[in-house]
Amino acid sequence: MFSKGGTTKDIKTPRIVDVVWHNGEFIKWDDARVHVMSHVLHYGSSIFEGIRCYSTKQGPAIFRLREHMQRFLNSAKIYRMDHPWSMDQLSDAAIELVKRSGMDQCYIRPILFRSLDEDNPAFGVNPFPNPLACYIGAWDWGKYLGDEAIEQGVDVCVSTWNRLTPNSMPAMAKSGANYMNSQLIKMEALLNGFAEGIALDDRGYVSEGSGENIFVVVGDVVLTPPLSSSILPGITRDSVIQICQELGINVKERTIQRAALYVADELFFSGTAAEVTPIRSVDRITVGSGGRGPITEKIQKIFFEITKGERKAPGKWLTYVNESKATEDSNGYRSATAEPTDQTGQPFLTYQTASLD
Repeated sequence: MFSKGGTTKDIKTPRIVDVVWHNGEFIKWDDARVHVMSHVLHYGSSIFEGIRCYSTKQGPAIFRLREHMQRFLNSAKIYRMDHPWSMDQLSDAAIELVKRSGMDQCYIRPILFRSLDEDNPAFGVNPFPNPLACYIGAWDWGKYLGDEAIEQGVDVCVSTWNRLTPNSMPAMAKSGANYMNSQLIKMEALLNGFAEGIALDDRGYVSEGSGENIFVVVGDVVLTPPLSSSILPGITRDSVIQICQELGINVKERTIQRAALYVADELFFSGTAAEVTPIRSVDRITVGSGGRGPITEKIQKIFFEITKGERKAPGKWLTYVNESKATEDSNGYRSATAEPTDQTGQPFLTYQTASLD
């Protein structure tokens, strides 16, 4: 994905959806612009989400759309970003964006940030005078850590940069400012020849990667750091936990020492971009057999079967875009509903949102 030095990309430019949802309407990609003096550019005042839409036999299906949008709303609430958009409006916008894209699969990026009132500009740290702007864009994004990483795993390092302390920056919020910390972790790893870095929390316990949660397999037990280790409450992380529970695998949230990474039988990342990616070495110490372990492979297999629509999920995880149809109630309120079926023809998901109209 990157050159040995970590600074030169050797990946193809992704296909971009040529429209963007902005404050309730669709505009051209080229028209999605902000003023250079916007608050977000100077003070990092943004929150965002990353959501995958997968290709299935029933057409494009968005993975855990409402859970992602709920986290988006939670992040906004934490940062006192009072906005008019509801869960249903944002969900419907994402569905409509995928429909307009014509893509079978894509990555969806909602973002909410503090912009600039050009008639009455405000330039200080105080964010309240600045208007909020909400956009949702999308593009076709492949395997975040490389196509070969899903099977072969990746080489990672423990970063010299710690994760943010809980009472300095809220790790529970997916905010743009937090990702300056992530960039330091990622750049250090790339420049030292690794695909990714693992950060420790302020107490020295394992936290997460620059943009992924982490799981440690010891014997037949799967461990993952708790929220108290300054991690983002990952949607894919939660999916992995539920898959483990369905398989009868003993999964526990607990603090993890750095040394436990070196002696683990298996390690893997989880995340919307990374999906379920094995880790084959940490600080050039081989993990297990140096490749994808059997438990990781089993979890990974089921995860991809679910996202392809080939296996029933533990919950209502897929929103089938082509089967989401607008209906109108007696009050003139429109919603999108979907009742997709699994391979046996039995319905296993009912999804309902409100539209923008």
